[in-house]
Amino acid sequence: MTSTYDLYRRATGLPLGDKLFGFAFSLKAPYFRTIRPQVRTMQPHRAEVGLRKRRAVHNHIGTVHAIAVCNGLEAAMGLLAEATVPSDMRWLPKGMEVAYLAKATSDLTCVAETTEADWAGAPDVPVTVYAVRDDGTRVVEGTIRLWVTPKG
Repeated sequence: MTSTYDLYRRATGLPLGDKLFGFAFSLKAPYFRTIRPQVRTMQPHRAEVGLRKRRAVHNHIGTVHAIAVCNGLEAAMGLLAEATVPSDMRWLPKGMEVAYLAKATSDLTCVAETTEADWAGAPDVPVTVYAVRDDGTRVVEGTIRLWVTPKG
């Protein structure tokens, strides 16, 4: 467990702490600010980020741009990694494979999930990611591969 996860657990116990944590998280990785992620869940093996459908993330047809969705998926993966990777280890994303399944016509929930078995294959760890519309339709799904190694 990392200090980021400790901070999340402390912050979410405070009034408006989830919003404060989300803002701080966006400062840590500035490109996340473009999507304004709403951190919903951060725990070992699972993280969820809300991504609002707003003009700043639209493409030319008025849906959420595919790269904005990928940013949301990467944000969720980063939260999962911070909550799951032991403090004596470090992680780096080494690749993302996604499939676009449907138009992103509403707000989205971006989810990252792993199992204990996924981590048994370290240093190469696959993280399952997907984004879901308000009506439950998956719009994107894929895998982000992490490289997990000892610090030092």
